[in-house]
Amino acid sequence: MWVAFFVLTTMNTNALIGKKIDQTQRFLENGIRVPVTFVSITPNLVSQVKTMEKDGYMAIQLGIGHNTKAKKSKVGHAKAAGIEKTPRFFKEIRVDSVEGFELAGAIAASDVFKPGDMIDVIGTSKGKGYAGVVKRHHFRGGPRTHGQSDRERAPGSSGQTTTPGRVYKGKRMSGRMGNEQVTIKNLLVLDIQGEMLLVKGLVPGPKGTMVTITKIGEKKKFTPLFVHPSDQPVEEPVAEEVPVEQPVEELPAAKEEKQEEVQVEKEDKKSKKEEKVKDKPTDDKSMADKKE
Repeated sequence: MWVAFFVLTTMNTNALIGKKIDQTQRFLENGIRVPVTFVSITPNLVSQVKTMEKDGYMAIQLGIGHNTKAKKSKVGHAKAAGIEKTPRFFKEIRVDSVEGFELAGAIAASDVFKPGDMIDVIGTSKGKGYAGVVKRHHFRGGPRTHGQSDRERAPGSSGQTTTPGRVYKGKRMSGRMGNEQVTIKNLLVLDIQGEMLLVKGLVPGPKGTMVTITKIGEKKKFTPLFVHPSDQPVEEPVAEEVPVEQPVEELPAAKEEKQEEVQVEKEDKKSKKEEKVKDKPTDDKSMADKKE
């Protein structure tokens, strides 16, 4: 597994790394439908603090995820910072001051962002493979008539004749498309739901890729998301505690009276059973009566 190290040149601490989850749509309170990207920002762990005296600049290194197949160098780096599980991704962020940052300290999304913040998102775009100039640079191609049967998607001339006798660097030609770092600016944070950040707009890269989110300011006229009443949590009424009446201990005299009553009832039942047995005829007498 590879781990990429990036340096963020913003001179503040308003940046975290997250994971792109999904894209969907939502409605604002004024009824406008907007595209929304879900970005999961688990607590970013501080894996290294760089100071001016030791490293020549001030920065903090953040890590997220869990790498189960990390190399020994990464495992040792995490243990030196006091992190039990080795992070999968690391990213370095420049700061003005390293005060307040501690090794293995966690930074949550709600500590940096809030609804209404303007952000820049840096990610790696989807790889499209080898592409021609029409798809890659939006060339319109050559004419379709006058014998140009094979020039419809061709790039055309690429040089400047004898002088300079070569193709300049950066010439737009066919080649690999995508799979490069892209920055989308001036996106908007619509809501924060636990570790999930709801961003207005689309974020570069496929699902599951890592992105860097940097706060650049706040929007003055912010319209929050529309929340349906059925989606709001319902507070259950708290049941009032009913005092339980403690059983009153009976006096010794009352206990004795109850015991006497029970004893009398037992004796009555016993006497009734004996009378029934006496009144019942014996087997010999009953047989004789049947013969007669």
